[in-house]
Amino acid sequence: MTSRRTLLKGTLFGSAAALLPTAAPASDGGSIPRLPPPAGPYPVGMRTVHLTDPSRTDPWVGGVRELMLTVLYPARSVHGFSRARQLTPVEAREFAGLAPHVHPGLPQPGTVDWGAVLTHGHVGAPPLPGRRPVLVYSPGGGDSRTLGTTLAEDLASHGRVVVLVDHPGDASQVELPTGLRTTVLLGPPDPATFRTMVDTRIADLQLVLGRLSDLPLARFMDSRRIGLYGHSAGGTATVYAARDDRRVGAVVNLEGYLDLYPKPAGLDQPLLLFRTDGFDGAARVESSWAGLPGRRVLLPDANHWAFTDYGSLVPRLQASGLVTATARTALVGPGDPAVTLAAVRRRVGTFFARHL
Repeated sequence: MTSRRTLLKGTLFGSAAALLPTAAPASDGGSIPRLPPPAGPYPVGMRTVHLTDPSRTDPWVGGVRELMLTVLYPARSVHGFSRARQLTPVEAREFAGLAPHVHPGLPQPGTVDWGAVLTHGHVGAPPLPGRRPVLVYSPGGGDSRTLGTTLAEDLASHGRVVVLVDHPGDASQVELPTGLRTTVLLGPPDPATFRTMVDTRIADLQLVLGRLSDLPLARFMDSRRIGLYGHSAGGTATVYAARDDRRVGAVVNLEGYLDLYPKPAGLDQPLLLFRTDGFDGAARVESSWAGLPGRRVLLPDANHWAFTDYGSLVPRLQASGLVTATARTALVGPGDPAVTLAAVRRRVGTFFARHL
C-alpha cells in the first residue's frame, strides 16, 4: 500500500541522495550525481533483501510489517557484475519531487538526474571467503537506507558485511515488492508519533538481527561479531535496541537523542557517541548523553547530515551552483567535505575494528 507523499522538515529528517564529485549532463538535461569510491582493499558486492514479519502489524498502514535491506560485502571479484543504482527508477522519480521540499535549497526537479546514480556495489558479485563482522545500519528519521551508502560501502571494502535497513512508513520513499511506500509523516512528528517511529525501528532491528541466519551470505557472517550503527533517529533506535540484546557487541550513535526512554544505563557494550559542532540540537544531544559510558567524538566544521551522503553531495552541488552557501551550512557545515568524509570513515571504522 502506498502512503501519502509529504514534505519533511526539522533536524531529524533527511532524504535519499548520492554524491556529486563532478557534474555531467544527463539525458534529461540534469546533472548526474556520482558517489565517491570506498577506500578499502576489497571491491564491494551488493544484494537486496525483502523481509516480512507476520507477527507484527505495520503501525502506519496496517497489514504485515515489511522491510527492504541492502547487504554490502567484500567481493572476491566484480568482473562482469554491474554496479547497482542507488535508487530504483520509481524511487528516483519520487525523490526528485521531494528533494527541494525535504530541505529547502536542494535542487529543483529536472536539475539533477537522481536515477542515474551508481553505487560501487556490484549486484550479485561472489563474496570473498571467510566469516566477517556484521554491521547493521538504521538511517535518520524520514531517510531511506540509501542515504548511508558511502559509509557502508567503505566499511564493506574493509572486510565487513553491512546491512542497510529501510523503515517503511517514515522513510521518505522505498520500493517494496508490494509497491512504493512513501512517508506518512506530515512535518516533524509529535512526541507520540516519534515514539511510535522509534519503537517500530527497534522492532525492525530486532527482526533483522533474528533473521541474519536466513539472509543471503549468512555463512559469511560471524554472529559473534555484530555491531549496530545509526544516524539521528536511527542512532536513537540502535542504542535502545542494543540495550537488551547480548548479540550486539558494539554500537555507534551518530547524533541521535537518547531522552525518549529512561537513560540506557544498563548498556554494557562499547558505545561511540559521535556528534557535529554545528547541529542546532546539540544542547539536547549532550543533555541526553550525560552520564552514559562511551567514547565521545566531535566532528568539527560540520552539521547534522555530514554523517550521511549529503556530506559529500551538498558541497559539490554548491560548487555547481545548485545549492547556496546558506543551505550547505545548514545541512552539512562549512568544512572541507574530503576531510569530513575521511574523519567519519576513520572514526567509525576504527571503533568497530577495535571492538569487533
